[in-house]
Amino acid sequence: MSLLLLGGTADARAIAQTLIGRGVAIVYSIAGLVRTPNLDCEVISGGFSRFGDLQGYINARKISAVLDVTHPYARRISAAAVAAADACAIPYWRFQRPGWRPRPGDDWRTFSDWRELLPALTGKRSVFFTVGQLPPIAVAALSRLPAGQRQLLRTAVRPGFELPAAMGWQKAIGPFAKADELRLMRANGVDVLVSKNSGGEATAAKLHAARELKIPVFMLQRPALPAPEKQFSDLCACEAAVLQWLGLSNAKPMQTTFQTSADGYRGSNND
Repeated sequence: MSLLLLGGTADARAIAQTLIGRGVAIVYSIAGLVRTPNLDCEVISGGFSRFGDLQGYINARKISAVLDVTHPYARRISAAAVAAADACAIPYWRFQRPGWRPRPGDDWRTFSDWRELLPALTGKRSVFFTVGQLPPIAVAALSRLPAGQRQLLRTAVRPGFELPAAMGWQKAIGPFAKADELRLMRANGVDVLVSKNSGGEATAAKLHAARELKIPVFMLQRPALPAPEKQFSDLCACEAAVLQWLGLSNAKPMQTTFQTSADGYRGSNND
């Protein structure tokens, strides 16, 4: 039996390494925007369009099950995977790391989408965006904000659009340290942090820095995703369930290097 693992996060690499170490046949898929992981299995980068579509690939390769360990905001691929697995009558499981939760001293405002969030930026002097690639609606709206506002966008790859005149760009991949985040926010006079609730420790330092500097955080809520057959929020539980399904539950455990922390699992290295 073979498992299609939809990855692109540190959690996905951790699970893949564990399952490969147990002899599980894995095909690992990534969007291909940042870097290709060094895994001892087949890695597909850039999607499934060259195979026709995801359903066609599953049928052609006789995939037995799909494990979705993509970013919590990867709505499109997760929805496509649910539909393809259902059409092919194979299991679809999802691992989704826990989201961040506000702590004492945090000043969070949550928003359901960009349409709700963007008007709240009016009157802010310096906005720090740590949300990955900005959608077209945000790019258009930000270019029309009042003169005098500065914006800093941090992403793992160059934005696929022309930056508004008031926007600077920083290329960076986590994990990030709190001291560096404090230095960055102070140097840019940041008075609001815009973030997705990605969860994980790799990019949580920005939240600790915002708390210390008493900077409000505008948090985009996670999108609603189609319900999976099984969903996990614990790496070990997810690995154990897959191994049990494959009849390998008695195999000797392989220690993972991704451990839990106060802020949840070490997750994607991207904002």
